[in-house]
Amino acid sequence: MAERDAAATVLEVPGGREAAARALEAVRRRTLAVTDVEEPELTAQHSPLMSPLVWDLAHIGQQEDLWLLRGGDSAAQGLLSCRVEQLYDAFEHPRASRVSLPLLGPDEARRYLADVRGRVVSGLERVPDDTAGALFPTHMVLQHEQQHVETMLATHQLRDGVPVLGSGTPLPPGRDLPHDAVLVPGGPFVLGVDGHDEPWSLDNERPAHVVDVPSFRIGRVPVTNAEWQRFVEAGGYAEPRWWSARGWEHRQQAGLERPLFWGADGTRRRFGHHEELVPDEPVQHVSWFEAEAYAAWAGARLPTEQEWEKACTWDPALGRRRRWPWGDSAWTPELANLGGEALRPAPVGAYAAGASAYGVEQMMGDVWEWTSSPFEPWPGFAPMLYAQYSAPFFGGDYRVLRGGSWAVGDGAVRPSFRNWDHPVRRQIFTGLRLAWDVDGADRPEGGA
Repeated sequence: MAERDAAATVLEVPGGREAAARALEAVRRRTLAVTDVEEPELTAQHSPLMSPLVWDLAHIGQQEDLWLLRGGDSAAQGLLSCRVEQLYDAFEHPRASRVSLPLLGPDEARRYLADVRGRVVSGLERVPDDTAGALFPTHMVLQHEQQHVETMLATHQLRDGVPVLGSGTPLPPGRDLPHDAVLVPGGPFVLGVDGHDEPWSLDNERPAHVVDVPSFRIGRVPVTNAEWQRFVEAGGYAEPRWWSARGWEHRQQAGLERPLFWGADGTRRRFGHHEELVPDEPVQHVSWFEAEAYAAWAGARLPTEQEWEKACTWDPALGRRRRWPWGDSAWTPELANLGGEALRPAPVGAYAAGASAYGVEQMMGDVWEWTSSPFEPWPGFAPMLYAQYSAPFFGGDYRVLRGGSWAVGDGAVRPSFRNWDHPVRRQIFTGLRLAWDVDGADRPEGGA
C-alpha cells in the first residue's frame, strides 16, 4: 500500500452517551488505520513477542462483544461460536502461539468488528446518561481498544520491510533547559484516585489514599538519546558493576549493546525508516534492566511510582492533587505528546506549559517511564467488573511504568494510570527519568 501517516485522534475526557459514541468512533479510526495494510502483513507474526495484527483486530471485537453486548457473561452466546471465540482468550493462548491458530481472516475480522460496533452503538441509546457507573463498561472497552492500538504500533515497529505508517506528523521544537534534578520536599500527598474524581480509572489506580514520601530529587526531563549515547560510549554495557546480577545475566544472554532499534553507526530504525538519532529526544526501547544500569552509572536511581506520581500531580501551594501535571484543564496538543500521530517522542523542552507544579516536564506522553516499583495493589484494592485485569499480575516479576507514551490514545492514560511489564521488555515505547535521594548519597558523580 502507499505510504501514509497514521490516523489522527482527538483526546477528550469522556462525558455522557454522545461523548462515548464520539470516543468509540475515534478509537475505531485508529484501529482501522493501523491495520490498513496488505493481508500478509496482518497475518504474519512479526515477532514472537507480539500477536499477528489480525489476532488483535478480532480480539478487540471479542472483548467489546463480551462486555458491552453480554454484560461480561462469558457463558452467554456471543456473535462468534464458542470454538472461534476461545481463540481470542489472551490467558489461554500465549502470543507466540497465536499465529498457528485458525484465526478469522482480515475481512472476517473487520466484518465482525463492524457487526459488534453497530449493535453497541444502537444499545448505547438505552444506557443511562446521568451516572458514570452505567457508562464505565463502555469506557473500559474504549481503553482496552486504545491499548491494543498501542500494542499494534509496537508490532509495526518490530516488523521488517518498507514503511507503511508514514513518518509521523510534526512536533513542536525543544528548547534549551537544564537537565537537572528538581527537589520534591518530603511530606504527605494523595496517591491514586477514586471513582468520583476519575470515573474511568481502572481498579489498580484506586482507591485514593494518603502516603508520606521522603524528600527526593527527580529529573526535570526524561533521559535523552544523547545522554544514553554517552553511557554506550563509556562502556556502560560492558561494565557489570553498573548492572544488577539478574540484569547482567540478561545483558549477556541477550547480547545487549545499545537500545533496541539502534545501529552501531548512530542511526535507528523507526517504522521502516532509517534515520539519524535525534540527540534531544527521550530515549526509548530500553528495558528495566538497562534503565537500572544507566541510573547506577549516572549516580542515580529510578524513582518509585509514589515519587513519580507526587512529582507529577501534587500542588504543594494548594495542598491538593492536580488532575494533570499542568492543572485540571483537559489535554491539548500544546501540553503533551499523546494520541499517536507523531510516531515518535518529542524533543525535551517541547512542552513548557505542561510542567508539573514542581517544574518537572514531559511526564505525560513521549515515553513510558520505568519506575523501581513492583506491581502491587494499593491498600483497599477492589477488582472492577473485569476482575482479571490486574489481580493475576500482582506479586509477579513486573515493574511499573508511568506517564504513557506518544502512542497512547484517547482516555487511555492518566497520571494515576499504572502500566506494568517484565523487566526484560523493551519492544514497548519505554524510557526513563532519574531520581536521587536528597542526602547526596546517590547524586551524579559525572556519569551523566
